[in-house]
Amino acid sequence: MAKKHFLPLLLTLTLLGPAATRAQKPIPVIFDTDIGPDYDDVGAITMLHAFADSGKCQILATMAGNRYEGVAAVLNVFNTYFHRPEIPIGVPGGNAPDIRDQQHWTDSIIANYPHTIQTNSDASYAIPLYRKILARQPDHSVVIITVGFQTNLADLLKTNPDENSPLDGQQLAKKKVKLLVCMAGGFPRGKEFNIQRDVSAALAVSKNWPTPIIYSGFEIGRKIKTGLPLVNNNSIRHSPTKDAFRISMRQAAEDAQGRMSWDETAVLVAINGYSPWYSLRRGHIVIDTYGSNTWVDAVDDKQKQSYLVEALPATTVQSVINKLIQHQPK
Repeated sequence: MAKKHFLPLLLTLTLLGPAATRAQKPIPVIFDTDIGPDYDDVGAITMLHAFADSGKCQILATMAGNRYEGVAAVLNVFNTYFHRPEIPIGVPGGNAPDIRDQQHWTDSIIANYPHTIQTNSDASYAIPLYRKILARQPDHSVVIITVGFQTNLADLLKTNPDENSPLDGQQLAKKKVKLLVCMAGGFPRGKEFNIQRDVSAALAVSKNWPTPIIYSGFEIGRKIKTGLPLVNNNSIRHSPTKDAFRISMRQAAEDAQGRMSWDETAVLVAINGYSPWYSLRRGHIVIDTYGSNTWVDAVDDKQKQSYLVEALPATTVQSVINKLIQHQPK
C-alpha cells in the first residue's frame, strides 16, 4: 500500500501545491544559461518560472553565458511569456563562447513571440549586473544556477570594488551567495560540454568559488527524457516552450522519446533540494586543461563541493520535469 501511493504523493508535493509552499520564503535566484545550442535550457527556464508562480523562488536575473546575437531576445521572450518582462537580462563579455542552435528554434520564437529586447546591446553587461544585484540582497541568501558555460562566474570573481559594493568579486560572492548549483562535468570522471567550451572559467570557479557548489553531472540528465507529453498536449497551443521542443525533437532520432534533461535537474535541485531524488557525494572536482574532470572524495566535513548521485529511478524525476515544463503562465 505504501509503495502504491508513494509516487503520487511525491509528485503532489513536488509540483508545488499551495499548502506545500505556504511556509517557504521565496528563494532569490540568478539563472545563468547558454540557452541556444541545446533546448534543455528551455525546460529549465520554464521550470524556474513555474516555481516563481508557485511562490517558491524570486527570479532576480537571467544571465546569458553565451554571446551569440539574439540570446538576450530569447531570454526576454520567455520572461515576457511568463509575465515577467521586467527581469533583468545580462550578456557576457567577448571571451564567452558564441554558439547557436542548429535547429533554428531560437529564430522561430523570436519571430513569433513578444519581446522588447531586440539585440544583445539592449541588455546589460552581465558582470556589473551580477554585482549590482548581489550587493542589494541579504547576506547568504542568493542561489545561483548555472546551466551553461561558467564564463560570467569566473569574470565575477575577478572584479574589483565598485559603486555597488566595496567588496571584490570573491568577497561579494562569499557574502551574498548561499549556494551555486552547476550543470557541469561527469562523475566520478568525464568530459562534458559546459566545462569543455570554457575550460579556464570552469577551472577558476572550481578552485576559487567561495560558497558550497552542487554539480549535476552529465550522467544524471542523460537518463531523463522529457518533452513528449508537452509536444502532445493539444491544450497548449501557443507556447515558446512547446515550440522549442516541437521544432527540435523531430530533427534528431535520439530525441523521439524526449530530450535528455540535464539543465532541468539543476533547477529542480536548486529550488526543491536534492532529496529524495538524489544523495550527495562530497569532495571536490579536478579539471584538467583539456576539459576532462575527475573527483576527489572529501576527507573531512569542510569540503564545500558535492555532486548528485541517484537515489530514486530517473523515471521519477522524469515525471516531475514533464509536468513542470507544461506549466502555463498565470
